[in-house]
Order: sequence, then structure tokens, then C-alpha cells
Amino acid sequence: MALGWVAKQVRDLKDQHLYNNIVTVDSPIGSEMVVNGKKVLNFCSNNYLGLANHPKLKEGAVNAIKKFGVGPAAVRTIAGTTSLHKKLEEKLAKFKKTEAVITLQSGFTANLAVIPALVGEGDLIFSDELNHASIIDGCRLSRAEVIRYAHLDTKDLEEKLKTSKKGVKKLVITDGVFSMDGDIAPLDKIYDVSSKYDAILMVDDAHGEGVLGTSGRGIVDHFKLHGKVDIEVGTMSKAFGVVGGMVAGRTEIIEWLSQRARPFLFSSAMTLPDVGACLAAVELLEKSGKLVEKLWDNANYLRSGLKKLGFDTGTSITPIIPLMLGDSKLAQDFSKELFNEGLFAKAITYPTVAQGKARIRIMNSAGHTQKQLDRALQIFAKVGKKLKVI
Repeated sequence: MALGWVAKQVRDLKDQHLYNNIVTVDSPIGSEMVVNGKKVLNFCSNNYLGLANHPKLKEGAVNAIKKFGVGPAAVRTIAGTTSLHKKLEEKLAKFKKTEAVITLQSGFTANLAVIPALVGEGDLIFSDELNHASIIDGCRLSRAEVIRYAHLDTKDLEEKLKTSKKGVKKLVITDGVFSMDGDIAPLDKIYDVSSKYDAILMVDDAHGEGVLGTSGRGIVDHFKLHGKVDIEVGTMSKAFGVVGGMVAGRTEIIEWLSQRARPFLFSSAMTLPDVGACLAAVELLEKSGKLVEKLWDNANYLRSGLKKLGFDTGTSITPIIPLMLGDSKLAQDFSKELFNEGLFAKAITYPTVAQGKARIRIMNSAGHTQKQLDRALQIFAKVGKKLKVI
């Protein structure tokens, strides 16, 4: 059989404890939810602000359906764009304190759209070695030469820029918050180096949207670099609680993407309910930063508790808390035991992280109560002791 090798590959993944079992969720996404028929504490989603089931977002989605229907039915360059899409982009631009924004189907798609539209064969991309898969794939599609620099190491970045070939376009790309380790890119220093060598600077702020900066405006706001970072890619699939991607920047860059970004040109836009819900999320954040403050309070409380128990939480300084375990089997066993005790937090193994760096990735939200956090700490302690991690 021509595809017999596929079955063997799947068996090998299971044997190596690298197979990812996909669970079934039968409830709204919140601090608690029903997974595989069992009610559990949820520390597994990117629903940072607890907006995925917020009444204002549901209202926004319903109102959008009532006025515009469900889907745009074709690409925006052919079928036109709704006034609702334009309103969201204008709102996002104001919120992000940038000249313009273009929205796409997801944050992943946004990276696939931007990178090949900015650089091509013969150009250079300088990419943090731990950048997200969507950045890696966008770089591959561009056909530009990719030069990886050591994680968060601006000295290594400068050395590579200094010794690179002259007379070509140079693009420096970094994640804002790194999704597996929870550390933050030194964007202010990266800006200094990039501008020194006349390189375009792009940041993917997927895990900074709704998390960093005033009222969750993101990493550019966090470092006060408005007007200095050339391209800011973001997502509405995490802290915003919906789905969709965005690119923020100068008007001419956004205009160019509307003409040459292939996912914009050849794939339908965000659905109308998503747009309506995202608009509601932006409006909530414009009015108050309380949800962002609660998120950080919860994250600091949980991290402190885990460290006191003796767990290794890596280098994280954000609401992403990796519980470092190393061995893939141990990580999968730990996740199963957590679930048995009523807590949902998945094992993260190769290829999402390097071999020997398996972990439980704990995702905080503003929706968790202190009672739930205390219960989570009790469960982590019980499982940690049972599996001799602490």
C-alpha cells in the first residue's frame, strides 16, 4: 500500500510518547469546562482574559449575524469588504496606536501573508531560534535566506547583521512573548540593533495581545515603541477569545499587503460573527484594564505557589508557566494524572519543544478565582509527589 508508511509513523509516535491525543470539549471555554465528559479546571487554553464566553462578545456576534449574515462568501478584493470589517480594522488601529491595520483569518495566516510580501529570494531574514512555527513557515515561503540568532541574544543578532551581505533587504523577526517558555523579547534592544543596520523590524505579538501594555495593547506599547516597530502581527484567537489575525503598521505597508499578501488575495475574510465578537472585545479593553490586571495577579499567585512547592517553572515572566519535566513519558503521565484529579493541562513534547525539554504548559486566565488557583496548587502538589517530581 502506497501510504502504509503513515500507519507506521503514527505507531512510532505512540511508542515514543510523542502522540498528541486530541480531547473533546463539550462546554464553553472557561476556567472550568467539560473535557471528554468530565468537568475539570482548565489551564490549557489561551483564553487569557476569559472572553471566549463573555456575554458582550456573544452579543456582538449575534448582532453581526442579524445585520450581515454569516460569511463574506469570497475574497475581499473581489466581493468587496463589509463596513464591519473596516470598522474593526479602524478600531484596532486606534487601540494599537498605529496608522493602519489589516485583518486576516488567523495569526498563523498573518505571518504567512506578511513575510513573503516583504522579502524574497536573495534577501535576508534574521529570526530568533525559538520563533513560532508560523514565522518559520512564512520564512520558507518567502525563499529568502534565513539566519537564526541565539534566543533573545541581541549581541548575536548584531554580529550576524554586521557580517551579513550588503545591498539586500534585511528583515528581523521575533516573537513578542514566546509561547512555550513565557519569556519576553527585549524588543527595545532589538529595535536599536535593527535600526542601526537599516533592517525592517517585525514582531509577532500573538501572546502579548491582551497581556502586555496598557489594557493589553501589546509588546510595542509595553516598550513604548509606537511608530518604531515596522510590522506588528497579532491574533484575536487568544486573549480576544475569538479567532482572526491582524497586521498593524504604517499605512503604506498595510496598503501593500492588501495588494500582494496571498492569504488576503486568495482566501475569504474573517466570518461576520467573528468580526462582531472581536469588535466587542476591543471595546471592552478600551474601557478598562481590569481584566489584564486580574490575569497578572493570577499568574503571579500561581507561579509563586508552584515555586514554593519545588517545581521548575523555567524562565517565564508572563502568564504562560511551563512546568519543566524533561522526559516526554513523564510529561504525558503527569498530564494524565492531573486530569484524573480534575485539572486539564496538556503535556508539550517534541516537535513543539526540543527533545529533552518536555513540559506541562500552564495557561492562566483572568477568569480563574483564587479558590480555583488554590485547588490547582493542591492537585499539582499531589501529582508532583506521586510522580516524584517534587
